[in-house]
Amino acid sequence: MVLVTTVQFPTDLPHSSGAAVAMWADPADIEPAAQEQLRNVAALPWTHRLAVMPDVHFGKGATVGSVIAMHGAVSPSAVGVDIGCGMAAVRTSLTASDLPDDLGPLRSAIEAAVPVGWNAHDGHADVRHDPGLTSRVDEHLRGFGSLRAPGIGERHGRAVAQCGTLGGGNHFIEVMLDEAQAVWLMLHSGSRNIGKELADRHISAAKGLEHNLDLPDRDLAVFLAGTPEMDAYLHDLYWAQTYARLNREVMLALVEDVVRGAFPGVGFGERVTCHHNYVAQETYDGVDVIVTRKGAIRAGRGDLGLIPGSMATGSYIVRGLGNEAGLCSASHGAGRRMSRNKARKAFTVEDLEAQTAGVECRKDAGVLDEIPSAYKDLGAVIAAQTQGDSPLVEVVSKLDTIVCVKG
Repeated sequence: MVLVTTVQFPTDLPHSSGAAVAMWADPADIEPAAQEQLRNVAALPWTHRLAVMPDVHFGKGATVGSVIAMHGAVSPSAVGVDIGCGMAAVRTSLTASDLPDDLGPLRSAIEAAVPVGWNAHDGHADVRHDPGLTSRVDEHLRGFGSLRAPGIGERHGRAVAQCGTLGGGNHFIEVMLDEAQAVWLMLHSGSRNIGKELADRHISAAKGLEHNLDLPDRDLAVFLAGTPEMDAYLHDLYWAQTYARLNREVMLALVEDVVRGAFPGVGFGERVTCHHNYVAQETYDGVDVIVTRKGAIRAGRGDLGLIPGSMATGSYIVRGLGNEAGLCSASHGAGRRMSRNKARKAFTVEDLEAQTAGVECRKDAGVLDEIPSAYKDLGAVIAAQTQGDSPLVEVVSKLDTIVCVKG
């Protein structure tokens, strides 16, 4: 049974009665620390509405899996430090019958083409089959000098080298099969270190502003509309969101090159892309608001989105239903059910091997914190937003993982 509730969280902050909260998660399943974060967000005097996704869990300042509509303000922590993080996928002309029995060489070739973990390109990524993409990346990087966060200029070289790189943690590149056994390529990554550097600098600046000094959680510090500080943050944030999208485009092009080399004559068709840590200016209840989606995707009517699971559970392509009660949003994935440290202590490499059986991927201690059992059940998360009286999305396709690359 899907639970959609409207909650008025009490508050002792001045000039606020608490914003309405619509939830696609059972409050009993939300850890106490995350519940406290939701109360803090709802109590802010600038919060117009708050929508809680079924993958909600504790984050820095604001929970992961929350969509916050603010009037006249924006909180950088409600976006997150990996600005513009999101998904990209493309369907190939290949089918399962075209693939070899041993997918190890394909995984190794992808890992050789796309730097993972702490690695980066030696200068600019070489996108051979899409010179137009290279031009767009170059043009965007020329705007680096306009960034307004203090001391960011020294990060230029690293931003260039990291465009087209995966990173680590829950970021991945996967080869997948849909229900018709068509082969898809999918990846998950964001704005790499430059997004984090920009976010950290602006969060630090926000914490020092007088109107934020009495907040229940200083990590929720906001910038106010019409101020130079908010203008500077949004300028840098929109730059980072575009960088994140281009980062995924470059990686997808590099993976496509690998697949071309392995399967001459392959074609590439339908593409699906989406951010899930980002800012958008939208209107709800006749009020112009700034919407932050932290661990959530836009699910306006007809919008296609990607909701991934963990290393072995597959992912879903979904179509938004434009549910305004949910601020036209949906979850960004399954969501963690335990911390990375707890997962490392709770499971063994043997557990990882068992849970990723049938998937060509790393099966070592370095990715133990990404074991499927560290995440919520993806099927339940999808059901929570596709069933009941107030669905957020409808399922277009289920994709099953056969190759997973992680840093």
